[in-house]
Amino acid sequence: MAEDIKAKLARYKTAPFDSRFPNQNQTRNCWQNYLDYQRCQRAMAARGADATPCQWYYRVYKSLCPTAWVTTWDEAREEGTFPGKI
Repeated sequence: MAEDIKAKLARYKTAPFDSRFPNQNQTRNCWQNYLDYQRCQRAMAARGADATPCQWYYRVYKSLCPTAWVTTWDEAREEGTFPGKI
């Protein structure tokens, strides 16, 4: 499985089509991948496992989300005021 994920990461260019978000507006896709990345990081840290699979979510949200949004969300997480469930 890890080899499969590493192969996908190597071929990654930009966010692939996600049927959950079929519309042109990709705001919700950005938000969901940011949350998924944070959840993945937390779960892998709790298990003491390698966080390589989380890189998929990281690359997707980095390609979809404006930097200002990510900065704001990171600051809110540090302050404990982040509105999402992680």
